[in-house]
Amino acid sequence: MTERVQKLRKESHETPVTLSLERAELITDFYQQNDGRYSVPVMRAKAFEHLCRHKSIWIGQGELVVGERGPRPKAVSTYPELTCHSEQDLRILGTRSKTRYATSKEDMAASRERIIPFWQGRTMRERIFSRLPEEWKAAYDAGVFTEFMEQRAPGHTTFDGKFYAKGLNGFKQDIAASMASLDLGADRAAAAKQEELEAMRIACDAAILFAERHAELAERKEAEEDDPERKRELARIAANCRRVPAKHPGTSGKRCRCTGSCTLPQSPSSMDGMR
Repeated sequence: MTERVQKLRKESHETPVTLSLERAELITDFYQQNDGRYSVPVMRAKAFEHLCRHKSIWIGQGELVVGERGPRPKAVSTYPELTCHSEQDLRILGTRSKTRYATSKEDMAASRERIIPFWQGRTMRERIFSRLPEEWKAAYDAGVFTEFMEQRAPGHTTFDGKFYAKGLNGFKQDIAASMASLDLGADRAAAAKQEELEAMRIACDAAILFAERHAELAERKEAEEDDPERKRELARIAANCRRVPAKHPGTSGKRCRCTGSCTLPQSPSSMDGMR
């Protein structure tokens, strides 16, 4: 294990896990201002874009692979549009002996004053449960099964060959071709398809923007860095984030010229946790 990995591993083990409501506040702000203005897919895509544009960006000292789901290491985001935590939930999460998630007083106040009042009765969980039969709810209450989104946000990583072959700009070309082929006059489903395709385009641009924000931060850090080796690393991070995910990765497990000892991944993980 290299000295770099030892240091980062130690930091990861010793940094306390906290709960961050930054994402919850951003998503609440967006829906307060825009709820009902767009179709469902476009609304969700624009919400994702809002997060990618305003979420705090973090690049830690010594890191080569960048991307934090929260505003700082080991800060866990919440998803009030899916399941909105009550104040009591946050207190329990912050005081239990195992898997504790500390919540700041400021976040507790934001949850009480802004987040909970807006999302109460609007969450996806509440909407789904209101339409389920009593038999299902009885089985759920008895512990026969649980439901996924009560615990975490939905989403899967699908970095298949298509992503590595052409990047998101390539997907945008496919999206444009699909939109051009729609027949709004003859196909009754064409309008809905158009909205879905537009949402895909917005999401692609949002993910590219998110990576570019990492590149900008890396470049600022490079300008302030005195260590020549770290300056080269930050420049490489910026270059990677300028390329991926807009384009396909340009490296394939090649040795990093910054240090001569590390192996670069095919792409930075700047999209982690933003689904």
